[in-house]
Amino acid sequence: MNGMQDNGQRKSMDLPGQVVLVLQGGGALGSYQAGVYQALHEAGIEPDWIIGTSIGAINASLIAGNAPEHRLARLKEFWKRMEQNPVWNWRTAFPDFNEKLAYWSTVTHGIPGFFRPNPLAHAGESYPLGADHAGFYSTAPLEKTLSELVDFDLANRCAPRLTVGAAHVGTSEMRYFDSRDGELTVKHVMASGALPPAFPAVRIDGELYWDGGILSNTPTEAVFDDNPRRDSLIFSVHLWNPVGAEPTTMAEVLNRHKDVMYSSRIASQIARQQQAHRLRHVINQLAARLPENERSDPAVRELMSYGCSTRMHVVRLLAPQLDRETHTKDIDFSPSGITRRWHAGYAHTRSVLARRPWIGEFDPLAGVVLHEHMDEMPIAAE
Repeated sequence: MNGMQDNGQRKSMDLPGQVVLVLQGGGALGSYQAGVYQALHEAGIEPDWIIGTSIGAINASLIAGNAPEHRLARLKEFWKRMEQNPVWNWRTAFPDFNEKLAYWSTVTHGIPGFFRPNPLAHAGESYPLGADHAGFYSTAPLEKTLSELVDFDLANRCAPRLTVGAAHVGTSEMRYFDSRDGELTVKHVMASGALPPAFPAVRIDGELYWDGGILSNTPTEAVFDDNPRRDSLIFSVHLWNPVGAEPTTMAEVLNRHKDVMYSSRIASQIARQQQAHRLRHVINQLAARLPENERSDPAVRELMSYGCSTRMHVVRLLAPQLDRETHTKDIDFSPSGITRRWHAGYAHTRSVLARRPWIGEFDPLAGVVLHEHMDEMPIAAE
């Protein structure tokens, strides 16, 4: 059972509703999410619901698919397997050389526990690979890794509830696979992370799916659109920076382009949700002013159903920019990159938990309250 489902414990920790962990896609940047979970875990806060896309779906499955006492160890094991260690160590003489060597090693050889090159993909753009194998790499190693580290029988018990987002290849529609509504398997998690053209689409129930980040890399919408809605404390963990300086070099253009593309217009999404939930609260207050005989009218009851009294606190955690970070950051599986991002996620979350910004007086019409933790200072190399 989820340790945070005890109402007395919830009250003592001042949690304003169900705890939801929303994990963005971002490849190697996802070690930041593991640090976020570690801080929550050490504070005795286990999520009731985890929603993930791409690497976020992988981290989500590692949490949901293990008992609370084993979750952190499984995350550490997964990220240890992801490390790309160069054969030579030139850190003292050439500070950037190890990172570049790790990058080229990843591109040319893959990562043993994640993906390996698909030689036939280089036989020509028109070579018939088949829909299930059309990618520059094979993700068969990831399937093996997840099968070893995730108990999907446990994940399907909805303690916590698990949701992963994927993009339907044929219709361009976002699909959220939810353990509340059906059984999830390793294929659902892999589909959520099948980013083309690197990785091939994954077939589920006869249909092909790509990485959900193509359509919605920040799946917070799944909470806002849930039925029924519930009071929630949402830890929304972002890996791509929506705000950045004007790029002046091609390297900066490539880096900023990825941030803009994968940050998923989160600011405008939150603004729209704040407006929509405010209107729901307005409907509730207007309905309360109606006489009882008016409220009992079927047509009025239908209008009142658009109201909602729930409040959602969104704590936005943003992965920092590492010193000398480039557009290849999402495949920076170097031990130093993984460790620094993990530590940043841990530190940011501990800071938020110490402040508990969801405690206090808020506008009674505010259905969505945003609390930001944004560390814009680069983290220096070790």
